[in-house]
Amino acid sequence: MAKATLGGGCFWCIEAALQRIEGVEEVVPGYAGGESEDPTYREVCAGETSHAEVVQVTFDGDELGFRELLHVFFSIHNPTTKDREGNDVGSQYRSIVLTHDDDQRSIVEDVIDELEEAIYDDPIVTEVEPIETFHVAEDEHQDYYEKNPSQGYCRVVIDPKIEKLRAQWKDKIVEGA
Repeated sequence: MAKATLGGGCFWCIEAALQRIEGVEEVVPGYAGGESEDPTYREVCAGETSHAEVVQVTFDGDELGFRELLHVFFSIHNPTTKDREGNDVGSQYRSIVLTHDDDQRSIVEDVIDELEEAIYDDPIVTEVEPIETFHVAEDEHQDYYEKNPSQGYCRVVIDPKIEKLRAQWKDKIVEGA
Protein backbone atom coordinates (compact mmCIF):
# COMPACT_ATOMS: atom_id res chain seq x y z
CA MET A 1 0.00 0.00 0.00
CA ALA A 2 1.09 3.56 -0.73
CA LYS A 3 0.07 6.89 0.79
CA ALA A 4 -0.68 10.28 -0.71
CA THR A 5 -1.66 13.46 1.11
CA LEU A 6 -3.73 15.87 -0.97
CA GLY A 7 -5.63 19.10 -0.40
CA GLY A 8 -7.90 20.85 -2.85
CA GLY A 9 -10.62 22.78 -1.08
CA CYS A 10 -12.89 21.27 1.53
CA PHE A 11 -11.71 17.84 2.62
CA TRP A 12 -15.28 16.53 2.53
CA CYS A 13 -15.28 16.95 -1.28
CA ILE A 14 -11.92 15.31 -1.90
CA GLU A 15 -12.76 12.44 0.46
CA ALA A 16 -16.15 11.75 -1.16
CA ALA A 17 -14.66 11.71 -4.64
CA LEU A 18 -11.54 9.65 -4.00
CA GLN A 19 -13.44 7.02 -1.98
CA ARG A 20 -15.11 6.09 -5.26
CA ILE A 21 -11.89 5.31 -7.16
CA GLU A 22 -10.76 1.72 -7.67
CA GLY A 23 -7.53 0.99 -5.86
CA VAL A 24 -8.22 3.49 -3.08
CA GLU A 25 -8.34 1.60 0.21
CA GLU A 26 -8.88 4.45 2.68
CA VAL A 27 -9.35 8.22 2.66
CA VAL A 28 -8.87 10.06 5.96
CA PRO A 29 -9.65 13.78 6.28
CA GLY A 30 -7.24 15.82 8.35
CA TYR A 31 -4.94 18.80 8.56
CA ALA A 32 -1.36 19.27 7.36
CA GLY A 33 1.10 21.93 6.32
CA GLY A 34 0.62 24.10 9.39
CA GLU A 35 2.18 25.00 12.69
CA SER A 36 -0.22 23.98 15.47
CA GLU A 37 0.61 20.69 17.19
CA ASP A 38 -3.06 19.81 17.75
CA PRO A 39 -5.23 21.72 15.27
CA THR A 40 -9.01 21.66 15.46
CA TYR A 41 -11.51 22.18 12.66
CA ARG A 42 -12.60 25.49 14.18
CA GLU A 43 -8.99 26.78 14.36
CA VAL A 44 -8.13 25.60 10.84
CA CYS A 45 -11.31 27.11 9.34
CA ALA A 46 -10.60 30.39 11.11
CA GLY A 47 -7.15 30.46 9.47
CA GLU A 48 -5.38 30.40 12.84
CA THR A 49 -2.99 27.48 12.23
CA SER A 50 -1.79 27.76 8.58
CA HIS A 51 -2.90 24.14 8.06
CA ALA A 52 -4.71 23.02 4.92
CA GLU A 53 -7.70 20.72 4.94
CA VAL A 54 -6.29 17.57 3.32
CA VAL A 55 -6.99 13.89 2.94
CA GLN A 56 -4.52 11.12 3.44
CA VAL A 57 -5.16 8.43 0.85
CA THR A 58 -4.03 4.83 1.23
CA PHE A 59 -4.06 3.14 -2.16
CA ASP A 60 -2.93 -0.04 -3.87
CA GLY A 61 -0.04 1.12 -6.03
CA ASP A 62 -0.38 -1.97 -8.23
CA GLU A 63 -4.00 -1.13 -9.05
CA LEU A 64 -3.79 2.66 -9.07
CA GLY A 65 -0.54 4.47 -9.71
CA PHE A 66 0.35 7.71 -7.94
CA ARG A 67 0.42 9.55 -11.29
CA GLU A 68 -3.10 8.33 -12.07
CA LEU A 69 -4.33 9.31 -8.61
CA LEU A 70 -2.93 12.79 -9.18
CA HIS A 71 -4.76 13.11 -12.49
CA VAL A 72 -8.03 12.27 -10.73
CA PHE A 73 -7.20 14.69 -7.90
CA PHE A 74 -6.43 17.56 -10.26
CA SER A 75 -9.68 16.94 -12.15
CA ILE A 76 -11.90 17.33 -9.07
CA HIS A 77 -10.73 20.76 -7.99
CA ASN A 78 -9.39 23.92 -9.61
CA PRO A 79 -5.62 23.99 -9.03
CA THR A 80 -5.27 27.43 -10.65
CA THR A 81 -6.96 29.45 -7.89
CA LYS A 82 -4.87 30.40 -4.90
CA ASP A 83 -6.37 29.75 -1.48
CA ARG A 84 -9.83 28.87 -2.70
CA GLU A 85 -12.06 26.24 -4.19
CA GLY A 86 -15.39 27.60 -5.34
CA ASN A 87 -16.97 29.54 -2.49
CA ASP A 88 -14.52 28.14 0.08
CA VAL A 89 -11.91 30.86 0.53
CA GLY A 90 -8.80 30.90 2.71
CA SER A 91 -5.39 29.26 2.86
CA GLN A 92 -6.94 26.23 4.56
CA TYR A 93 -8.59 25.44 1.18
CA ARG A 94 -5.41 25.76 -0.88
CA SER A 95 -4.37 23.22 -3.46
CA ILE A 96 -1.50 21.24 -1.97
CA VAL A 97 0.28 17.93 -2.42
CA LEU A 98 2.35 16.84 0.54
CA THR A 99 4.87 14.35 -0.77
CA HIS A 100 6.03 11.27 1.10
CA ASP A 101 9.32 10.87 -0.80
CA ASP A 102 11.43 12.30 -3.62
CA ASP A 103 9.78 10.04 -6.21
CA GLN A 104 6.37 11.48 -5.37
CA ARG A 105 7.72 15.01 -5.62
CA SER A 106 9.16 14.31 -9.06
CA ILE A 107 5.89 12.76 -10.26
CA VAL A 108 3.85 15.71 -8.94
CA GLU A 109 6.09 18.19 -10.73
CA ASP A 110 5.81 16.17 -13.98
CA VAL A 111 2.02 15.95 -13.73
CA ILE A 112 1.71 19.69 -13.07
CA ASP A 113 3.88 20.41 -16.14
CA GLU A 114 1.74 18.04 -18.25
CA LEU A 115 -1.53 19.61 -17.10
CA GLU A 116 -0.33 23.18 -17.55
CA GLU A 117 0.66 22.36 -21.10
CA ALA A 118 -2.40 20.30 -22.05
CA ILE A 119 -5.37 21.58 -20.03
CA TYR A 120 -5.00 24.79 -18.06
CA ASP A 121 -4.65 28.28 -19.49
CA ASP A 122 -3.68 29.69 -16.08
CA PRO A 123 -0.69 28.48 -14.08
CA ILE A 124 -1.28 25.74 -11.52
CA VAL A 125 -0.67 27.18 -8.05
CA THR A 126 -0.67 23.87 -6.18
CA GLU A 127 1.89 23.85 -3.40
CA VAL A 128 4.23 20.85 -3.36
CA GLU A 129 5.89 20.24 -0.02
CA PRO A 130 7.21 17.27 1.93
CA ILE A 131 4.78 15.89 4.49
CA GLU A 132 5.82 16.65 8.03
CA THR A 133 2.80 15.87 10.17
CA PHE A 134 -0.72 14.75 9.41
CA HIS A 135 -3.44 15.34 12.00
CA VAL A 136 -6.59 13.26 11.65
CA ALA A 137 -9.72 15.45 11.68
CA GLU A 138 -12.40 15.02 14.30
CA ASP A 139 -14.80 12.06 13.99
CA GLU A 140 -17.67 14.16 12.63
CA HIS A 141 -15.55 14.99 9.57
CA GLN A 142 -14.82 11.36 8.68
CA ASP A 143 -17.10 9.98 5.92
CA TYR A 144 -18.98 13.28 6.05
CA TYR A 145 -20.71 12.94 2.68
CA GLU A 146 -21.74 9.34 3.32
CA LYS A 147 -23.27 10.34 6.68
CA ASN A 148 -24.89 13.59 5.45
CA PRO A 149 -25.88 13.18 1.77
CA SER A 150 -28.92 15.44 2.05
CA GLN A 151 -27.10 18.27 3.84
CA GLY A 152 -27.08 21.47 1.74
CA TYR A 153 -23.31 21.64 1.19
CA CYS A 154 -23.26 18.00 0.10
CA ARG A 155 -26.06 18.48 -2.40
CA VAL A 156 -24.86 21.79 -3.83
CA VAL A 157 -21.08 21.33 -3.80
CA ILE A 158 -20.17 17.65 -3.46
CA ASP A 159 -22.87 16.06 -5.64
CA PRO A 160 -21.73 17.96 -8.78
CA LYS A 161 -18.09 16.98 -8.13
CA ILE A 162 -19.08 13.32 -7.87
CA GLU A 163 -21.14 13.53 -11.06
CA LYS A 164 -18.17 15.10 -12.86
CA LEU A 165 -15.92 12.37 -11.46
CA ARG A 166 -18.30 9.64 -12.66
CA ALA A 167 -18.45 11.15 -16.14
CA GLN A 168 -14.72 11.75 -16.50
CA TRP A 169 -13.38 8.65 -14.75
CA LYS A 170 -16.15 6.08 -15.30
CA ASP A 171 -13.58 3.33 -15.95
CA LYS A 172 -11.99 4.01 -12.54
CA ILE A 173 -15.13 4.16 -10.39
CA VAL A 174 -15.79 1.38 -7.89
CA GLU A 175 -18.83 -0.60 -8.97
CA GLY A 176 -21.95 0.75 -7.26
CA ALA A 177 -20.26 3.93 -6.02
